[in-house]
Amino acid sequence: MNVTGGCLCKAVRFEIAAAPITARTCWCRLCQYVGAGSATVNVVFPKSAAKVTGSSAVYRCIADSGAHMNRSFCATCGTHLFSEAEERPHLLIVRAGTLDDPEIGKPEMTIWTKTAPSWACFDPALPQHEGPAPPAK
Repeated sequence: MNVTGGCLCKAVRFEIAAAPITARTCWCRLCQYVGAGSATVNVVFPKSAAKVTGSSAVYRCIADSGAHMNRSFCATCGTHLFSEAEERPHLLIVRAGTLDDPEIGKPEMTIWTKTAPSWACFDPALPQHEGPAPPAK
């Protein structure tokens, strides 16, 4: 499988020569900031299969789970692209909205439901976790 995507202004592009490991809708407070108040949909890939071109900036923070995160976004248009947990350096977490084919990012579960606002909508067909899910392998 060859997955492609990039930012709004096309200054950053990526290719991933692998199928997704998992995809999750996340309602942690940090993702609500990134998602303009809603959840984010995040698709996990093996980092070794990814090739990124273009310039991105990185915001470092500690996630609600305690993981040390590096969150990459386009330095030109600001599109949030990737997250990487220092504790799992072999994984690349891609924002589903940046995929050229967003159908690839169909979520398999919803996480951090306990921090979602009261108006949040959850897909009843997906498993739900109040906090983090077990790490993707």
